[in-house]
Amino acid sequence: MLLAVGAVIGAVLRYRIGCSDVVVAGLCVNVLIVNVIGSFVLGLFSVFSPALNLHANFALFVAVGFCGSLTSMSSFALDTSNLLDNNSFNLAVLNILSNVGLSLGALISSRAIGTVIIENLLH
Repeated sequence: MLLAVGAVIGAVLRYRIGCSDVVVAGLCVNVLIVNVIGSFVLGLFSVFSPALNLHANFALFVAVGFCGSLTSMSSFALDTSNLLDNNSFNLAVLNILSNVGLSLGALISSRAIGTVIIENLLH
């Protein structure tokens, strides 16, 4: 049940963010936005879950359900493929670098933020 609830919340949020195109420097960044948000949330969760001894069901809700439905590797791949099909090589490279780099950066930074929060709460 928690998996389904998390998935519905993630999917609805993804849909709402994708309803109107957000374009930056000629690149539609809706997929980038959801991927970065999902990576940030997953990073926080990966620190909070073990530190707070959260039940494994929370992982189904947050990591698998919510983040899994919010983020989109397939849409990222399709967007990049469409850019390549349209000979927009610079935008395709920008899309790849921004999605991978910013998502990874969001995850790493949220883990660092989560660690600081946990250390301050537990001490």
